[in-house]
Amino acid sequence: MNAALRPAALDRRALGRALSRAADAGLADILSAPPREERHVARRIGVTGPPGAGKSTLIAALARFRLSRASRVAIVAIDPTSPKTRGSILGDRIRMDGLVDDPRVFIRSLASRGATDGLADNLPEILSVFDDYGFDEIILETVGVGQSEFAVRELVDVELLVLTPGAGDQIQAMKAGILETADIYVVNKADQPEARRVEAELKATLTLTAGAGPVPPVVLVRADAGENIAALDAAIEAATMRIAGDPESQRRRRARQRIKGIFWRRLAQTIEDLPQAAFDQSLPELYATVLTDLKKAATGRGRTIT
Repeated sequence: MNAALRPAALDRRALGRALSRAADAGLADILSAPPREERHVARRIGVTGPPGAGKSTLIAALARFRLSRASRVAIVAIDPTSPKTRGSILGDRIRMDGLVDDPRVFIRSLASRGATDGLADNLPEILSVFDDYGFDEIILETVGVGQSEFAVRELVDVELLVLTPGAGDQIQAMKAGILETADIYVVNKADQPEARRVEAELKATLTLTAGAGPVPPVVLVRADAGENIAALDAAIEAATMRIAGDPESQRRRRARQRIKGIFWRRLAQTIEDLPQAAFDQSLPELYATVLTDLKKAATGRGRTIT
């Protein structure tokens, strides 16, 4: 990045406030915001996988390694929001203690809130804030996901899927979903006996699903000891080079995911606001009611959205 575009020192308080404003922005704020001047876009690395795979520990080790080439690295860790209390623990940074005091790293934990795809509300706006503050890279950790939560693919340049020994059944379940979207497959806890078997199963599965295309790499690491992070870093660099030549495709993918998030949020709010009597209608009538309310909202004749 051009050094002239980056402030001499990071104002962490100002960045924190900007991130809070982005996270709390209502749909009306987002839709009425002026077009953003995109002078710089940080490289985005998405890290996803089932709960307990060691994503946070891996991210800490990876961020430390990549600071050799990136002046500033942001880590965005998304935690699930309770459907009952609406609260969230936001505990991912506990496993990143070694990075907290590094002035080149900024860690932000987010609650998923209304999002159901392993991400968080207003995530595109939040990531853009880091662009505006001159970060070179953003590492995005999703909520622990299962087979179908692969929306992160649309927002990042490189996607890592993290699995652990004993993940054989998970690999079978993921064949028709998230397993097809990643650029790099990481088997964490490589010191455990089953690690090599999971690596072999992954390679066999990916060879079948890749068709005529290249087979994505499978990298064994031990994140808690920092073992083989250099190999993972090299795989990320190679994947980045493959997609660097098509920035317009990346921009369109991100725009598509952004409007999908806004639309689903508006749809969920519309259904939530329906009077109870509306659910006594037949399914076609209820469908028409929802469409009518969405149209009113779009033309400014419905309830003000926030």
